[in-house]
Amino acid sequence: MVSMEGMTSTSRYDTSTASNMLKIILKDSIPEIGKVPEIIQYIYDHMASVTETTAQITMQKILHLMAQTYTDEVILTLIKMEDQPQRGVHRPWEILASFPKGYEVIMEHLLQRLSPHKKPKGQESSQRTEISPLIATRAIHELLLEPSRRIEVQTFFPSLFVSLLLQVTFLVVEGRYDVFQDEKHITEWVDPVSSTVEALKTLMWSSGYGEYVSYIHNLGTWELLIDPERHYDGVTLLARAMVTKNCWHNRSICSLIINILHELDHASHFTALMFMTELLQSPEVATIVDEAATHILAKWFQSEELATVKLLLQVAVIFAKHGNMVRQLRVLLPFMMNCCYSMDSAIVMETFLVLKCLIEHLTWHHSSSFFIQLTFMLKPFFEEESEHLRLTAFEIYERILAKVERKSLIFPLKHQVLNLIVLLVFHLKDENVNVAQISRSALCHTATILGWSRLKAVFAEKDEWTILSALLEQETNKAHWFLKQSVGLFKSSQAPIRHVAVWFAGQIIQTLVMDDTSEIEEACTALRYMRKDPDPTISCLATQLCYVLQARDKLLARISTSCFCRRKLKKCYF
Repeated sequence: MVSMEGMTSTSRYDTSTASNMLKIILKDSIPEIGKVPEIIQYIYDHMASVTETTAQITMQKILHLMAQTYTDEVILTLIKMEDQPQRGVHRPWEILASFPKGYEVIMEHLLQRLSPHKKPKGQESSQRTEISPLIATRAIHELLLEPSRRIEVQTFFPSLFVSLLLQVTFLVVEGRYDVFQDEKHITEWVDPVSSTVEALKTLMWSSGYGEYVSYIHNLGTWELLIDPERHYDGVTLLARAMVTKNCWHNRSICSLIINILHELDHASHFTALMFMTELLQSPEVATIVDEAATHILAKWFQSEELATVKLLLQVAVIFAKHGNMVRQLRVLLPFMMNCCYSMDSAIVMETFLVLKCLIEHLTWHHSSSFFIQLTFMLKPFFEEESEHLRLTAFEIYERILAKVERKSLIFPLKHQVLNLIVLLVFHLKDENVNVAQISRSALCHTATILGWSRLKAVFAEKDEWTILSALLEQETNKAHWFLKQSVGLFKSSQAPIRHVAVWFAGQIIQTLVMDDTSEIEEACTALRYMRKDPDPTISCLATQLCYVLQARDKLLARISTSCFCRRKLKKCYF
């Protein structure tokens, strides 16, 4: 302090001597200093009065070195002085920005301070004061206003952009103003959200994106960002603007966001994921997402948050649309399939809608295993009580069948197609007319890929009774299989479907009555149980069928004994 006071002397000799003393003091490294705020205040107040060139350079070097060693204290002191009614004539931010390497060190330190849940790297033990994210934002804003470091700003742009954007979310959505409570005397007139958004604008201006700032302003994006209810709309528009204007930092921003998402507990992960999802609409940006990055994204399916899952499902659709990202899509597919069994019905519905969309963009050649897996997964959902979900399941299956060529119909797909054919016929009686229409279309596709030319016309025009009779007549060797499918639908929640299932099971049992198999016995047991069905039409039909089959069993028994048939008498099921 004595040496610095000497530099303000009117004596040229005293100024030179003081300057030399300071050079010796600072020759190796800056010593431990206890009065950092006082020194900074002195420099701020007397910089303009120092006229000797060597002394000016020395004073600037002191400010520069102290800013690197005691960054938080220096920044906090400068902010306090900036807010004083009587401000100094010379702006110290110009000095801090005048040393390229020092500028980078200070900016990196401030960047780390933007994340309150992280401890800055390389924090010195002598650092006695910690600034809040708001003060760090204010300092960044001041440094960005200095035009001499535009090249360095380009280097920091992705990190600064993402950090400031996440900071806006942190303030707007979570309302986290408590991180500033120790500095109310400094920031009582500052709106944290507005000041952070202004810093974001200044960053874009300083990086040559002035046209983007105007474009974003015309979209009303800045207003949306500070609106708690529409903040995420603002995030989406901001990202879309970056894609529309083909920002040359998009790839770097996307890479940085992927690294951020690697931390599963990041406070503002939703904003990061939303912004990245929009950036991926650009094919150039999407190319940086390798399998490792895709696995990082896939882990977020574990969150079971509807909004987060919807974004990840959107990413899957984007991968499918790009066409050259089949490998990355395969990483996501198992996680998507698991979402079909979520306890959250909204997640299940969203997943099914995306699966339907994916089928349009995927080819059988590249995704046949996925399509086959999907056909096996769909079966339980054909009986869903939710009409919307049930309809979507049928639409997915119908679209899969439309992609299958007869030459590619091999086991296990052929097995599953045959296993679902009776179900499709029964759902011609579905309470949802749209499901019934889709079922008929799926039946026609089934006939085409199975080569059933005669049945195809029947499937397209006839009612379910005629179709089932024709199906049983042509494919008699599959009667046991059809019977099993019919009995499985005795538990359907829809009475019309149970009615058709009971009728068809009765027809099949009559053709197989001479066969002594456990399947027939189980079917007859189920048919007897259906006599208690709450729907009188079904219970009546089941009762009639039981009487008919019982009478037939007795008749067959009498015929076999009167003819002295040596065969063992068949077991009577009724």
